[in-house]
Amino acid sequence: MKMRQGLSYVRRGLFFTALACFCFSCQGNPIPRETPLPLGGPPNPSSGPLIPAPAGGGGIVEEIRFYTELGTPSSLARALEIILQRDLGGTEYGRVMGAVSIVLLGSLYPAIQTPMPPFDPPLTHRYSRIIREAERGVYLPAPANSSDYLEHVLPFLAIYPRQGRTVSTDLYLASLPDLDRGRLINGDSFLAEYFTGIVLEETGRLEEAYAQFARSWDRFPECFPAALGMARIMEAQGRPQDSLGFLSNLANLFPGNLQVKRQLALAYYNTRDWPRALTAAEEILQSNSRDGEFLLVRAHILLEQGQALRAQGPLDIYGSINPNDRFYLLLRARLQAEAFNNPDAALGYLRTILRSSGGLSPEIYEEASIYAGRLLLGSYRREDRAEGAEILRRLLGAPSPSLAVTALALEDAIRREEWALGRPHLSRLLEERRSSDDLLAAYRIESGQGRYAAAMVYARELYERDPSREEWILTYISALIDLGRRPEGATMIEEGLLRVNGGVLRGRYYFLRSRTRSNEEEALEDLRSSLFEDPQNLDALAATFELYHRRGDERRAVFYLRQALAISPDNARLRPYQSSYPEAF
Repeated sequence: MKMRQGLSYVRRGLFFTALACFCFSCQGNPIPRETPLPLGGPPNPSSGPLIPAPAGGGGIVEEIRFYTELGTPSSLARALEIILQRDLGGTEYGRVMGAVSIVLLGSLYPAIQTPMPPFDPPLTHRYSRIIREAERGVYLPAPANSSDYLEHVLPFLAIYPRQGRTVSTDLYLASLPDLDRGRLINGDSFLAEYFTGIVLEETGRLEEAYAQFARSWDRFPECFPAALGMARIMEAQGRPQDSLGFLSNLANLFPGNLQVKRQLALAYYNTRDWPRALTAAEEILQSNSRDGEFLLVRAHILLEQGQALRAQGPLDIYGSINPNDRFYLLLRARLQAEAFNNPDAALGYLRTILRSSGGLSPEIYEEASIYAGRLLLGSYRREDRAEGAEILRRLLGAPSPSLAVTALALEDAIRREEWALGRPHLSRLLEERRSSDDLLAAYRIESGQGRYAAAMVYARELYERDPSREEWILTYISALIDLGRRPEGATMIEEGLLRVNGGVLRGRYYFLRSRTRSNEEEALEDLRSSLFEDPQNLDALAATFELYHRRGDERRAVFYLRQALAISPDNARLRPYQSSYPEAF
């Protein structure tokens, strides 16, 4: 699942609050950043020389304004350098322009490191008021008769995308007249050009936004936020590999730049490249162990990789930062279910999410609903299964159910061995995505209906996708046994038992070996070995029950039947035995 809307901006504007507070006091130390930027020089060789201020009669005042309005990292640093070198920090003009430069650097380029001298801007100055109101999220439009470029672009900081900020489309569109006017006043600045790209992106005009960012990037090659905007548009347009390649090149152009590294990490994450995403996230967390965004990224990846216990650490830290975050609660639910086998605790977190629907993103709501439905449908309690069925009905009742919802419906049909009910869902999944999980489901449905040749087609496709994955090897062996090719299956089983040391997978190999046995005692011994490795193996429990049922050993039969029903209460394979063992049902 992609990170929530807003996180893809790679924490643009993260330092705005700290810098704004800093600018309005004379106390405090500079905030450390990455990518050192020497005053008066560009941050990387590709940026070229600093654009000289035009000759004119304005002197130092106009030179400072020129570099501040230009809005590039090196020009803002140059404006600060002039203020310091000319000892203008005590003048009203030096104080306010220094504050503007620092706020722009912190908002647009938080990864840039440059000395941050303290400035105490005059509170009554128009720029000071714009900055204060922007921090509160209040957009102050420029006066109708203003020809001051900064009065037209500084208010945009109030709606500049940053984590936790939600801005309406109407407000973005309302900023365009100021930005258009600003571009007429000063066509040589990066700021209005770049901010216009943000407006186009946020209002869904992606092709225009990409062109705008590309123009800005071409004109101002040191202004990496424009390049990051291009990468976001590529991903939004369904070109994730183009975005990844572009970001990788950008990381080489701006080595050590935290903003670039963050967006590259999120690109790996959003394409589900878990190994690279985890490495990148852990590198970012080394620089700030309480980075909330990447604590969640790391925890989510660990859960997806089946390392649920390791996810507890980052989640515990995040819980001390924002314990009410809905995505955090969803990951907490998964931790309880997957690491501690505590579905009731997991459902507690999920119900908290679903009850607080206000401001909840559709993606989080659906994922929480699906996960709750999966836990409830698999519960041994009848009332839980009824609640899960109701959640599933509600999800399927949407105008266009997602593939994730369709997959849940298929999973439920397979769990209950309602093969015919699962087929329509399977057909859609195979047509629209054909993932490995879909192929496994196809195998199970065909096998469940006794269509073993068709089941082998899917088992072979799975096996050929990754012959080293134990899950697919086990599926292929099962298909061989179904087709009566027991010697081939038995050979692969023995190889698997030599490879796998213990646990669930070894238990499955023992179960499959029981299916190749012609001697009932040998089969029973394999079933016992299977349950020793994995007491929750439903197939082994059901097979052991049926063996004792055939022998007429009612006591042992009931024992294993009850365990099987605790895992799968609605199992169609076990339902015919209800009249013979009513006490177990």
